Amino acid sequence: MNKLFILLIAISFHSIGQSFNTFPVQTQKPPLHGKNWMAITGKPLAATAGAMIFTKGGNAIDASCAMLASTCTMWDVLSWGGETQALIYNPKTKKVIVINALGVAPTGATADFYKSKGYNYPPEFGPLAATTPGTPGGLLTMLAEYGTMSLKDVLAPAMQLAEGYPIEAQTANSIEKGKDQIKQWSYSKKVFLPHLGKEREAPEAGEIFVQNELLQTLQKLVYTEQEALKKGKSRKEAIYAAYDRFYKGDIAKEIARGTQEQGGLITEQDLANWKVKIEEPTMTNYKGYDVYKLQEWTQGPVMLQTLNILENFDLKSMGYNTSRYIHTLYQSMNLAFADRDFYYGDPAFEPKSPMKGLLSKDYAKERLKLINWEKNDPNVKPGDPYPFENKLNPYLDIINNANKVGRVNPGPMNEDFLKEFTSGTTSVIASDKEGWVVSITPSGGWVPACIAGNTGVGLSQRMQSFVLDPKENPFNVVEPGKRPRVTLTPSMALKDGKPVLAFAKQAGDEQDQLLLQFFLNVVEFGMTVQEACEAPSFKTYQMYSSFGKHEKKPGALTLNDAMPDWTRAELKGKGYTLDFQPRTSGPINAIFLDWKHGTFWGGSSNHGEDYGIGW
Repeated sequence: MNKLFILLIAISFHSIGQSFNTFPVQTQKPPLHGKNWMAITGKPLAATAGAMIFTKGGNAIDASCAMLASTCTMWDVLSWGGETQALIYNPKTKKVIVINALGVAPTGATADFYKSKGYNYPPEFGPLAATTPGTPGGLLTMLAEYGTMSLKDVLAPAMQLAEGYPIEAQTANSIEKGKDQIKQWSYSKKVFLPHLGKEREAPEAGEIFVQNELLQTLQKLVYTEQEALKKGKSRKEAIYAAYDRFYKGDIAKEIARGTQEQGGLITEQDLANWKVKIEEPTMTNYKGYDVYKLQEWTQGPVMLQTLNILENFDLKSMGYNTSRYIHTLYQSMNLAFADRDFYYGDPAFEPKSPMKGLLSKDYAKERLKLINWEKNDPNVKPGDPYPFENKLNPYLDIINNANKVGRVNPGPMNEDFLKEFTSGTTSVIASDKEGWVVSITPSGGWVPACIAGNTGVGLSQRMQSFVLDPKENPFNVVEPGKRPRVTLTPSMALKDGKPVLAFAKQAGDEQDQLLLQFFLNVVEFGMTVQEACEAPSFKTYQMYSSFGKHEKKPGALTLNDAMPDWTRAELKGKGYTLDFQPRTSGPINAIFLDWKHGTFWGGSSNHGEDYGIGW
């Protein structure tokens, strides 16, 4: 009998719990365990940085900040000039809060400006792709407001890495692959290409990679904090003094100068005006689980919309990864992503997204009526959530012609499309025995990055997530001071008022569709977090990419190699175009809080370099 068929039968007998390999497949990685703390992120060295902070008495916020700083320093598909988005469960208030540290479009960044340069969208790379840096502000705010340690202690691991660390093959090879673009920017060339003129100009795997200018920038922040402490300032005040130096002092001046020298738009005033926001999350309840996401300046609510549709079905009875299960999830996601593509944007600007209607359970029931159970629908359009807010929709004419604006890529799956679709990002997950739980999806400034002057800070590439034509999305048209609608989407779930899951992943538009499947793996099919992180998932490309050419591939479906022939045939019969990958689930990182035993379970997908440490 086929092993996968046995798996599908056996899975229905397991309820939610965390006992190793209840799911009848041996995981490639063991689960992590801890009773005091858990630290998981995109690089083993960065996870070690989190562990170092925990062993010094720091809490999950302190450790998360150390991991964030380390991943940025290691160019783990992001840099210091990128953006940071976090969900934090505060055990003192028993509430989930949001850290919004996404940069904004700089002065002069208008649709007309980019059109005058011949762009259909802001560019993918270079100084004109850069929003204002957000990660330093996000890290400093989290540490000041919710941490316990000094900036000096928390940045110590990252500063040691900047002094020189053995670079891993993944990043080293990414630099070599992107060296032609890197050579366009003099400050980037100086940092990334230590062997300029040789056949391999990037560092070799295992070579000590040194970043002196970044180290000096971090030293300036620590010096400012320490001087403030000497003057009698509190821990919090001293950290915010470092914040001010980055955004209003000599560091800001050099970022603005270096960016403008290379053709960018960021001004000193843009940096001084930008602020981190501490916000309320969005939330829906799925079968007793309160699932939290960020607001509509991210794609996060799309998972909540999809859960609102899916709660109307008995997913478990369909069987894990059967053709009916996959078709149900695919079509439900189509409906939610069509809304994401048209309605999501920065809520600080007009027009305001109709989120109350979009997250309405009654709206979800109306949307699910559109599902064709026999065939994929390649022409799904945005819905009309306005009646569920007792309002009239001002965009019906645009919606009725939505597919005429579309950027459909009908060709076969190729490397360039996948690279755009899954750009950038890492994740940082942490928890501690005091009750703090953290889920972060930081990103931006990935290789090949344009470095801002003599700071060592790689600039974000997030401007490309804006649109220039309001017919594509009237809520996400670029303008100065506005945040683009990003893919970055940390996740958290509570049950009976207690946090039970913190989970996040990298890879652009893949994020919420794979996080959805991870969540259902745990909640519907009883997998442990490690099993859920490794379990075969599927991927859809029927939503518009948030990057590059902003294309979509209706009906395209990536399946795991393990999918049996009969399921493949059934899905082809429903109109899907299939391709296959050996690993399809991540990299997802997650923590399960085991309240029965007072312990933590950690999980991390079986590809990529993500992993963690627990104690």
